[in-house]
Amino acid sequence: MSGFDIFWLFFILMTLQPLMRQRFLEAARQRMIEKIEKKRGSRVILLVHRQETMSFFGFPVMRYIDINDSEQVIRAIHLTDPEVPIDIILHTPGGLVLAALQIAKALKRHKAKTTAFIPHYAMSGGTLIALAADEIVMDEHAVLGPVDPQLGQYPAASIVRVLKEKPVEKIDDQTLILGDVSEKALKQMKEQLRELLAGKYPK
Repeated sequence: MSGFDIFWLFFILMTLQPLMRQRFLEAARQRMIEKIEKKRGSRVILLVHRQETMSFFGFPVMRYIDINDSEQVIRAIHLTDPEVPIDIILHTPGGLVLAALQIAKALKRHKAKTTAFIPHYAMSGGTLIALAADEIVMDEHAVLGPVDPQLGQYPAASIVRVLKEKPVEKIDDQTLILGDVSEKALKQMKEQLRELLAGKYPK
């Protein structure tokens, strides 16, 4: 075997390794899902975003909650019998607010009991989804993140704070526009949270 053949063999193995690892992981997850569903008599839905499962040639590709996630999770919720409890396992850094909100509303409308399991962390949109469940179960070291709308790379609350602390004549037009959008985003988020939490907690 020539050096060129060895190179191509190595290249093929490197290409297939992430795919094979992901397949093995998915098979193990499916077995665990079936085990939990049998034990709890529920429908288990996973919303898991991990760098390790998406790595390619050693470079991690980070995933977030997006519209594709909302379509798949909502479909799973709708296909679940209204009398069957839903256990949703969340491990996510968050993502698109619209997608997370769609999932949260679908989860809230499910007739049977809904439980959000958080083994490690659920940030931003993940927290929003967890709050829609009837019960939240967390590992003792697991964390929830703030439900904070983002405008690009900046939290909306931070942009609003700039408007309050800096004289308006020293703020450029773009920041003023972002501030207006941020205030609206924060107001909308508060309204959505009130709707999701209505009837769950005392006022």
